[in-house]
Amino acid sequence: MPELPEVETMRRGVAPVIGSQIEKAERPPCKCRPILMQPRIDAFDRRVQGKTIAEIGRRGKRVMITLDDAQVIVIEPRMTGLVLLADPPGEQHLRLRLHLSGGPSEQLLFWDRRGLGTVRLLRPSEIKTVVDDKLGIDALQISVQQLRDALGQSRREIKVALLDQSAVAGIGNLYAAEILFVAGVDPRARCDKLTGPQWIRIQSAIGIVLHDAIKHEGSTLSDGTYRNALNKSGGYQNYHRVYDRAQTMCRRCREGEIQRIVQAQRCTFFCPKCQRKSGLHESVDLL
Repeated sequence: MPELPEVETMRRGVAPVIGSQIEKAERPPCKCRPILMQPRIDAFDRRVQGKTIAEIGRRGKRVMITLDDAQVIVIEPRMTGLVLLADPPGEQHLRLRLHLSGGPSEQLLFWDRRGLGTVRLLRPSEIKTVVDDKLGIDALQISVQQLRDALGQSRREIKVALLDQSAVAGIGNLYAAEILFVAGVDPRARCDKLTGPQWIRIQSAIGIVLHDAIKHEGSTLSDGTYRNALNKSGGYQNYHRVYDRAQTMCRRCREGEIQRIVQAQRCTFFCPKCQRKSGLHESVDLL
């Protein structure tokens, strides 16, 4: 966390500050693990002062704040980072404050409890090498053929492969499990063994799950860390089909019990009854 739906929710939440001018960039005092910030805050501040926020986009799991001189503030929240307009969950983990004028908010904040997130101020010439070259096609834009081209020859298990940001940008552990459940595909199935119809179902499930999660403003899990731009909880955790539901009955087939396994050091939840390595269980319906 956060994954594509949470980062897209952050992007939409802070979009009202488009057109605002940056008066000052400040790195508040923090006794916790420092985040990676490039360049240092004094140079960062000099380069953004007086600039207007022209656009706020998203690339995979990154928020991209484009300024009127084409510089881009790239914020990667990683495990516990939040991009906010409202007061943060706690001042002690506040990592960056942009003082704004001329818009609906006087500030834009980056808060990160664990300090694993990053903030980079990049020139246009740096975007390709620092961001674009490291990421595959965005999960909301990838076609069936592009998905198969990216992963179809891999000997990795499909759940593990979907987490590869250089192949598909934006999918993380939680949503990979949900996507494969909707698609009716066993997370342990090898990519190079999947059939054409399975790839079609996976690509369709990516859109279904991610759009639905965005509609509900992402998932706030039991630790309560993820919040939207106004410091409110997301709602998609109330609609999880398999994630964190081990030892409960499958809501779809009503025959299997959700299991928890570990793949590539990450937990996976799935129904061994209706998620298959080949074929299609009768209960699977993407509509």
